[in-house]
Amino acid sequence: MKWKDWDRNIKVRLLGEFVINLLFWMFFPYMAIYFSDQLGKEQAGMLLVASQLVGVVTNLVGGYCADTFGRKRMMVIAGAGQAVSFAVFALANSPWLDSPVLTFLAFTALGLFGSLYWPASHAMIADVVPEKNRSEVFAVFYTSINISVVFGPALGSIFFFDYRFELLLACTIVGIILTFVLQKYIRETVPEKKPIAEDQAGSPKKWNQVVLNQLKDYRVIAKDKLFLLFILAGILVAQTFMQLDLLIAVYTTEKVPAQTLLHLGNWSFSLTGEKAFGYIVSTNGLLVALFTVFMSKWMNKYKEGNVFVISSLLYGVAMLLYGNTTILWFLLLAIAIFTASELMVVGIQESFISKLAPEHMRGQYFAAAGLRYSIGRSLAPLAIPLTLWIGFRWTFFLLFVLTVISAFMYHVMFRLHDQKRAAENKQEAVAPQSAG
Repeated sequence: MKWKDWDRNIKVRLLGEFVINLLFWMFFPYMAIYFSDQLGKEQAGMLLVASQLVGVVTNLVGGYCADTFGRKRMMVIAGAGQAVSFAVFALANSPWLDSPVLTFLAFTALGLFGSLYWPASHAMIADVVPEKNRSEVFAVFYTSINISVVFGPALGSIFFFDYRFELLLACTIVGIILTFVLQKYIRETVPEKKPIAEDQAGSPKKWNQVVLNQLKDYRVIAKDKLFLLFILAGILVAQTFMQLDLLIAVYTTEKVPAQTLLHLGNWSFSLTGEKAFGYIVSTNGLLVALFTVFMSKWMNKYKEGNVFVISSLLYGVAMLLYGNTTILWFLLLAIAIFTASELMVVGIQESFISKLAPEHMRGQYFAAAGLRYSIGRSLAPLAIPLTLWIGFRWTFFLLFVLTVISAFMYHVMFRLHDQKRAAENKQEAVAPQSAG
């Protein structure tokens, strides 16, 4: 699908979201390190769990609101909320105030509004892009995010620690501009607009009635056993890829000693653990930026079930390798395997969700699918205090075990999915004969 054929909504969002993602990745990978230093590992881990649990609920609300109030409206509201959160974040790290608690609250609010934004964002792509092109468009958006991951952490290793207030102030300004652009230059795409705020008599519904209707809708999704298995397997494997800015960050800064990465004649390039982490995250982002579209097209040639199973197992291999070495070159190899696992499912997972989702419930299906990340991210910070109780090596091994269980669940899910499709095809073949 060529750029000139893209809907204007998608073009505007791709450019705007790239800028704010670049700024976001200049501070996000370092938050686990910041909270561990300021509050201690155990307290930091528990607070990060609490902040992500808020995102679980908000993610579901975001999908419901995207289907009922509209994609554009929810994206504009979420954008404005993120701008305000950035402003509070900046204040908490300003020359006038230094407050880890207020920083934590602002960081939590950013996650909350992000959970409102992304279901509407993904549903809008499904609304305006033909099914045959969706995996490609999702892959391009993913690539744009990871281009920002290439440069963001490396720049953040300078700006986050030395110019934090200025960085967060820039995030605030960009957030305000993005909200204005979304309001002015994109249109609403929700397939069916229904007056959900009123009941049949025309009087406004109470908030608890709206929430009750929402829960009924999600009960329908919960009865979709295949989709439920997809979510559960995704939550388990998320415990590995969510560790890039959590366990991997803390392990690299604490356990990896200063060492020479390159040596040519009298010239050498050495890194401490803290700086090495920035380069490791940037390596992940660079590989994603270079190979996302290629891997998406390549993986489309294979059965979806096999791709998900192998991806999960490779995540486990990456965890085992990373947790058993402090040599930078081996750490980079582990991240390369980690990234390959990530890229294998980038395009096909969003396309698979849109196949399962009824058109009028796309936002809610994407939001429910987001539970893989929101619940996964809620549980992932437990790995930080876990290192105090069982050590780094056993923590990484436990993550490996979770990936094996996830691979098995994907195997079962796709086997059931294939059986269901075979039964449906058989019924369709029999129906014309019966009619004749």
